Amino acid sequence: MPHSFGYRARTRHMFTRGFKEHGPIKLSTYLIPYRVGDIVDIKANAAQQKGMPHKFYHGRTGIVYNVTPHAVGVIVNKVVGNRYIEKRVNIRVEHIRHSKCRQEFLDRVSRNHDAHVEAKVNGERVNLKRVPVLPRGAHTVSTSSNTPQTIVPVRYETTI
Repeated sequence: MPHSFGYRARTRHMFTRGFKEHGPIKLSTYLIPYRVGDIVDIKANAAQQKGMPHKFYHGRTGIVYNVTPHAVGVIVNKVVGNRYIEKRVNIRVEHIRHSKCRQEFLDRVSRNHDAHVEAKVNGERVNLKRVPVLPRGAHTVSTSSNTPQTIVPVRYETTI
């Protein structure tokens, strides 16, 4: 039996709403401001079929390059063969949300700034670079309660 190759083919679980997330779209979705340069995640909302992105872009992250009253234009990199193609996709605001991928970086910037200001007040230098986690220090297990035991093989016996 032939299968379809439609626009929404094989999206049975991809576009489903989450647990207790069914029903009409909340008004707060429409009140979020998007600006050019914002990093957004694309996640299609099945309650609104207008302005829904193609299934390829579901779960992708892009940068806003255009803002209109009901939708935004997003630049997404797509791997085609051995190169990246910059795709420009117009998506309604119901299907996008601000990405949290830069939040750790922004937190680190503010932390480093605070540490730098504090070090300047104290007249000392502080290392603001990220340092990988070092190996744990060496230690010896105490032998007083853990004496070594000698293990001897048991002699093989045949009972015939």
